[in-house]
Amino acid sequence: MKFAIIKERKNPPDRRVVFSPEKLAEAKAQFPDAEFIVESSSIRVFPDSAYQKLGFEVTDDVSDCDVMIGVKEVPIEALVPNKKYFFFSHTIKKQPYNRKLLKAILEKKIELYDHETIVGSNGFRLIGFGRYAGLVGAYNGFRALGLRDNLFSLPKVETLADLDEVKAELDKITLPNIKILLSGTGKVARGAKEILDHLGVKEVSDALYLTSKFTEPVYCLVDVMEYAKRKDGKVGNTTEFYKDPSGYESNFMPYAKETDFFIAGHFYGTGAPYLFTREDAKSSNFNINLVADISCDIDGPVASTLRASTIAEPFYGYNPQTENEVDFNDENAITVMAVDNLPCELPKDASEGFGEMFLEHVIPAFFNNDAEGVLQRAKITEKGKLTERFAYLQGYVDGI
Repeated sequence: MKFAIIKERKNPPDRRVVFSPEKLAEAKAQFPDAEFIVESSSIRVFPDSAYQKLGFEVTDDVSDCDVMIGVKEVPIEALVPNKKYFFFSHTIKKQPYNRKLLKAILEKKIELYDHETIVGSNGFRLIGFGRYAGLVGAYNGFRALGLRDNLFSLPKVETLADLDEVKAELDKITLPNIKILLSGTGKVARGAKEILDHLGVKEVSDALYLTSKFTEPVYCLVDVMEYAKRKDGKVGNTTEFYKDPSGYESNFMPYAKETDFFIAGHFYGTGAPYLFTREDAKSSNFNINLVADISCDIDGPVASTLRASTIAEPFYGYNPQTENEVDFNDENAITVMAVDNLPCELPKDASEGFGEMFLEHVIPAFFNNDAEGVLQRAKITEKGKLTERFAYLQGYVDGI
């Protein structure tokens, strides 16, 4: 089996890679029957020479490889027919902008495995960049706070070498007495929590958070059963909510009344109630003035997220009364950080972490007859057709 670590071709450039040189060397040591080839890249966070030093072939032509492993979408013109591809295709939610890509994949009889569809038997994702989105998103939120209120000046993450440097910059700042709400319990939320804990922000229970005033910065971590409730007043449960959220409504406003800075790290599913609406944000009881929306669902559950922002211009303002975008430091604005490709700012650490998960969960499946069913569950296309698990995409492919 011949694997290619392919060059990233999407713009804006993404410096991440699935395998660092060291992790690729580990893969080779664990699976000596596997052959790993690296496609030459001038933008990758690890230079070609780093792979060559560890004995890997670096070339401009990887068309003879069986499995192509990348991060972002591969441009249609760069797709090699009849190969297996791993990358984030952004098609499984029927994203309109990538319909032509999925159609081309089918026409070229490519086997597509999306990183998002690599899940365990329980349906939970096995790999991803979530932790790094959480780390960078929380940091960016504090950077916005410092700039807006003239409290401190944190450098952009993209100018720092790694996570250690990020945390070293945080060691230099002093936070004001604010209340911070963090939603979610997955990898994204855990990454954001890592930043809060590094800063020494005190974690408090939701009962204390909702009823007490503090003389120091504090944060509260809430999951769906805190910020959503059953419409009939009965006790809800998470399993029921994820299966069918239609019987639930938002319970977010009590938190919004007590929160200065909201970090959105939750997963939002179709049909779930919004956390807060535009009308909610108009309320005199709505106290949030800064949102780091790591989840970044546009014009959705977090009403202040009008659009995704960029690494170059990460902040904007939302005026809740006019419902318009304004300057991020406007006195009437909710300051919004909604960058949708946060792990790109920390490419070295993100790549190293991703490779660790890919080596643990994916590569072994090629050599143990897919004993855990990882590849079978993740496969979106095969022999020019959608697999049964992803047959729901047929109308999307056909443009219906």
